[in-house]
Amino acid sequence: MEKLKERLDSCQRAVATLDEALNMPFSIIVRDGSIQRFEFSFEALWKLLKAYLEQHEGIVCNSPKSCFREALQIGLLSAADTQTCLAMTDDRNLTAHTYIEALAKRIYRRLPAYLTVMQSLMAQIQARV
Repeated sequence: MEKLKERLDSCQRAVATLDEALNMPFSIIVRDGSIQRFEFSFEALWKLLKAYLEQHEGIVCNSPKSCFREALQIGLLSAADTQTCLAMTDDRNLTAHTYIEALAKRIYRRLPAYLTVMQSLMAQIQARV
């Protein structure tokens, strides 16, 4: 239980940094910094979800997409939010392996929606623990 609390705290801090970046006036540096904050926020979120599913639901999942699908099955995520999380996973995988200007622009535009889903999922987990 203590490890899950630590993961929740870590995830909340990471997501707060993404929120902070998205509230800054746009510049290329802010965009790129926001994408980097998205990357580590995403990692913290899916690892939090993985730990929650294992400790509280007895569900073992080993990838972000499988964890998000399991979250849908137990009612942590809506179908629409699950689709957003699956797209978020794809975007995270793209940002980790290459830097393409057009891709950075597209992902940056999606970050506010991703932030909303991240905050919602964290709140759902926090309410259950």
